[in-house]
Amino acid sequence: MEKNEVQKKGFFDKAMDFIEKIGNAMPDPVSLFIILAIVVVILSAILGSMGYSAVHPGTGKTIQVINLLTKDGIRDMYSKAVSNYSGFAPLGMVLVCIIGAAVAEKSGFLVTMMKEVMGDAKSWVVTFAIIFVAINANLAGDAGFIVMPPLAAVIYMGMGRSPVLGMIVAYAGVAGGFSANIMLGMTDALAYGFTENAARMIDPNYSATMAINWYFLIASCFVLSIFGTIVTEKFMVKRFSVTKEELAKYNFDESEGKVTPEQKRGLKWAAIGFVIFVIALVAACVGDDPLLADPKTHSVLTNGSPFMSGIILTVTIALFVVGACYGFGCGRYKNDRDLFADITQGFKDMGSYIFMCFFIAQFTSYFAWSNLGIVMAIKGAEALQAMNFTGAPLLVGLIFVSCIVNILIGSASAKWAILAPIFVPMLMLMGFDPAVTQVAYRIGDSITNPLSPLFPYCPVILGFVRRYAPEMGLGSVIANMVPFSVTYAVIWIIQLLIWIFLDLPLGPGGGIFLN
Repeated sequence: MEKNEVQKKGFFDKAMDFIEKIGNAMPDPVSLFIILAIVVVILSAILGSMGYSAVHPGTGKTIQVINLLTKDGIRDMYSKAVSNYSGFAPLGMVLVCIIGAAVAEKSGFLVTMMKEVMGDAKSWVVTFAIIFVAINANLAGDAGFIVMPPLAAVIYMGMGRSPVLGMIVAYAGVAGGFSANIMLGMTDALAYGFTENAARMIDPNYSATMAINWYFLIASCFVLSIFGTIVTEKFMVKRFSVTKEELAKYNFDESEGKVTPEQKRGLKWAAIGFVIFVIALVAACVGDDPLLADPKTHSVLTNGSPFMSGIILTVTIALFVVGACYGFGCGRYKNDRDLFADITQGFKDMGSYIFMCFFIAQFTSYFAWSNLGIVMAIKGAEALQAMNFTGAPLLVGLIFVSCIVNILIGSASAKWAILAPIFVPMLMLMGFDPAVTQVAYRIGDSITNPLSPLFPYCPVILGFVRRYAPEMGLGSVIANMVPFSVTYAVIWIIQLLIWIFLDLPLGPGGGIFLN
């Protein structure tokens, strides 16, 4: 039996090495978008010269590919580079979110809250709590990948379980459920920015909010947590059984998982600040003519209402308030300079993304100017319709395409920047709301995160695991993620199909079918 396990591990390691080599052959995301921009320009010149076109099924208008390698095209590319960048929707959304997210993360609020939530959990409840909090840790950006595995290891050791299993469970939750969340965050802002730009290729007046998948993703948090708990308790615990002697050699210090009195005071301050913020927000959203309601409909949930249009600012203020209150309450912040230093560091941490956005913005602008996206969407829709490959099967196909691309390209924004201009218009022409296309992509973008050796935090989890099990290799870590990824894939696809069958709203302003 042991021999077979060793052979399987060796095969898995070789398979992962092969995938890693393929991934390493891919250029840096910045280089990738430079190459893609050049390809778009060249394709536009070739197809534009050939008169390649398609008839828009909605308007009956002939859409022709525009040649960008003309004097006018080159002038536009040169003169509009700055406006392309400054007008790039995802960048503005993310930069605003950073203000609040940086304070909530770097003040220590999110870490302490995680400890407090999970500290008293028992038996299977602790597993559910770890997975649930891990899934929602994406609200803190990358912090969840750094904080949750070591924290889960400490909690599991306190239960007499393997710390390695705790790390695997937490990492599978953070990485595999990365798109799900009970609150809106930067991942929602990132995804929606690309979706809106792509949807406007078909409908120039399309407008929604980053909350278009919110209902579906809230439900996903609970569904994935339940089935992740079942996988852990029914299958994984047996594989990672440990004795008291084995736990003793880890030199477990129970104080590592405890919340200090200062941190408890910080949490109380954060709770008070959050309650005050919620009261103020509710006051602005209720009444006959609420301050944040649409003046025409008097509803705060209508697309275009101040509340929905400003939901990014709402999330940012909420994170800022709880983070700042916690920081001053626990003593981390002594003055405003300490607070703003953390925000500044948050922007520094996003430096590479801000830099990459310049090149993504040029690529998306060239793609839109050339009409390649809309012509390809029309042709693709016609081809798929002729093959009878439409509707739900096409959405499932998008999930698997996203899964495959995710293994080779780590950046979520980079992937959706490539796929959105193709699939969002294509599915809109088939009658699907951009919200359902976006959620299908986000499912695929999450479930293979734990399996990808190219995922940025794969080396991090390997380093964490080797603190307790130096003999474990990359194949061992990823192999133990397979049960979670496969389960999440099956359950999430079933959940999406149920949503489609019942025509349930995916979120405020986001449905399954276009009206």
